This record gives sequence, C-alpha cells and structure tokens, in this order.
Amino acid sequence: MDQPDRPQPADGPAEGTPLRRRGKALEAAIFEAALDQLTSGGFARMTMEGVAGAAQTGKAALYRRWASKADLVMDALVAAMPPPADFPDLGSAEAELRQVVHGYIEVLNSRIGAAVRTLMGELDHERAELFKGFLHERVIEPTTEGILGILRRGEARGDVRRGAAVPMVADVLPAMLLYRARVCVGMIEEDFCEELLGRVLLPMIRP
Repeated sequence: MDQPDRPQPADGPAEGTPLRRRGKALEAAIFEAALDQLTSGGFARMTMEGVAGAAQTGKAALYRRWASKADLVMDALVAAMPPPADFPDLGSAEAELRQVVHGYIEVLNSRIGAAVRTLMGELDHERAELFKGFLHERVIEPTTEGILGILRRGEARGDVRRGAAVPMVADVLPAMLLYRARVCVGMIEEDFCEELLGRVLLPMIRP
C-alpha cells in the first residue's frame, strides 16, 4: 500500500523565525540596523525595538550591552569608521592636500558619512557632548595632524611658505567640509572641494 506523503524538511528557517546570530555576526547585524535606522529616520525616531527587529534579535540582547540608543549609535559609528588615512609624500603639498580632500569627502559621502550628517543635524546638548568626542578623536584630530605633517614637509621642500604649518591653517579643510556637511543637504560635490583648495587653502600656504 502506498505510504502517505510525509512533509519534507524546509530548506531554511521558517518565515519570521529569528536568525540565531551570535558574537561578531550578531554585533555586525545590530550595527548595520542601527545605522540604517539612523540615516532613514533620524536619531529622534530611532528606537531600540526597531533596531532589534531589523537585526532579528531581542531587545534584551541590546540592553545587555548598551544602556541607551546613544551608546549603541556611538559604537556603531566607531565600528563603521575606516582606519585613519595615510598621508604619503607625493612630492608637492598641493597633490597631498588634494588627496586628503578627496579622501575626506569620500568618507562624508559614504554610509558612515550620512549617519554623521544626520546626527549633526539634530543634536541636543547632551548628545552633542557625546558625539563631539567621537568626531574630534576619529575625524578632526587625525585629519588636522595629517595636514600639519603635509604643511611641514612643504615648508622643508619650499612649496609652502614659512610659518604656514600651524593648527589654524590645518583646521581650515576639516572645518569647511564639516560645515558644508552640516548645513547642506545631500552629498558634497567635487567642485566644491576644488574651489576650497584653489580659492582658500592653497593661496594661504603658497610662498
């Protein structure tokens, strides 16, 4: 006698079944969900419940590690930031500064840059203090130090005027680019960066 058909095992988890991620895989999924929620809806509308749902984990798993969504966002930003840029000797200060500018806007126009722009647009005082430390440590200070090194090399070569290798001059590029990211919606255009170099920074440092 023919046997009745038996149900075959499913190829994967049933729809709606949480994925059992652990360790780094779970952390990566949580960070990805946090940045997605931040850039799509803003910090004020982002919730731990929404992040947990998007990462297919429980809200308790988030609160075991992060006391607040601000703490989670900071860790997600740190994890997503690219490593500090190199500032190689390209033979001229202009070429080296152009490389810095284009590298900077590549980050600002990336996914992590979109998250940074979102935060810059809606920070209250409490979150501003938290975010300021991240911004200075991971973005502004490495860039300023790298530009100072470029200016000092240029002084030694003779293509940067004496006395131009000072923090105030090195601050011009990150300050202008972050200002542009803060007040302008959307991506930073290449044309703006070329004008920033040609009309502002290079005239300040030429011998």
